[in-house]
Amino acid sequence: MKITEFQKLIEAIYYEKDAARGLAGTHMWFCEEVGELTRALRRDTRDELEGEFADVLAWLSTLASIAGIDLQEAAMKKYAAGCPRCAATPCSCG
Repeated sequence: MKITEFQKLIEAIYYEKDAARGLAGTHMWFCEEVGELTRALRRDTRDELEGEFADVLAWLSTLASIAGIDLQEAAMKKYAAGCPRCAATPCSCG
């Protein structure tokens, strides 16, 4: 599944509810999920990590949708040529 397809899946599941909550309210939920990922990273349990990474990606996707941003397009625009700062792959920034 491509990033755009995932973003559209998350829109189909949650967009109405998340858009009604608004960007600021949805961002607060995203931050909570990032905190849960942080705790999972400390525990280092693969199943928990998989779930929390998926949750963070889903919340990031819904934030982008509310803001009218296609994540795949934005990521490719910024990173397709390598590091945005030095243009190298891998990054050679000091």
